[in-house]
Formats: sequence, C-alpha cells, structure tokens
Amino acid sequence: MEFRDFHPTTAPASRARRPAAQAPSGEAHGLWRTLPLEGAFEVVYEDARGAWTTRILDARELKLGPGRTLLGGTDRAHGLYRGLRADRIRRLTEPASGTRIETGILDWLLARAEAQRRARGGRQRPRAA
Repeated sequence: MEFRDFHPTTAPASRARRPAAQAPSGEAHGLWRTLPLEGAFEVVYEDARGAWTTRILDARELKLGPGRTLLGGTDRAHGLYRGLRADRIRRLTEPASGTRIETGILDWLLARAEAQRRARGGRQRPRAA
C-alpha cells in the first residue's frame, strides 16, 4: 500500500472548492499598504466561525488592502504572528493607558499609526491649499 491509497490527491466533488480568483501578476501585491504600529493591545476578536476569543497582541503593523484591513502582531499566548481583520475586532483595550474602544476601532488604529509616524519624524503629509 502506498500513502496515496489513504490520502487521495483529488478531493471528492462534494468537497471541491472553487478556485480562488487571481489578479494579474503583481497587481494585487501593489494594492496593499503597510503602516508601522507599535503597542500592546488586548483584543476581543470574532473568528470566521463566530467564536469570540480574547488575545493579547504585541502590534507591529496595520495592513491596508482591497476590501480589508489587518492588525498584525505577535500573539503573546502562542508566540506566533497573527493578522487580525479589523472588521472582526469587537473590543480593543490598551492596558498601558487603560483606553478601551468598542466602536471606531479602525479609525483609532489609523490615527494611532499616523501619530506614531509623526513622532518618529516621518515624512509629513502635504497640506491642502
């Protein structure tokens, strides 16, 4: 007997998945923008199955892409990098300051990333005349 006898290479028709739509080469990669973000956050997150979990995340970046935004960082419980969809974050708490946010989480994260960029002496955004 061979390994393939137990693990067929083709999935049954009832479990077959629709192939993912692929953008032309290089186009999808160029649409994502990464903003550095630092801080430790306690995040109440709703996963794809609808289960709510609480995670403590050492944030590293905010990734802005077509149709979604990800908060990326290291999950302290598992020591692994996680990319959490901002639209699934139900509550965000910053233990250092005691700030607790339940609405407008994405706006707060974007403002925080912008403030950190300015504090680092990053390039100033051009002002409208």
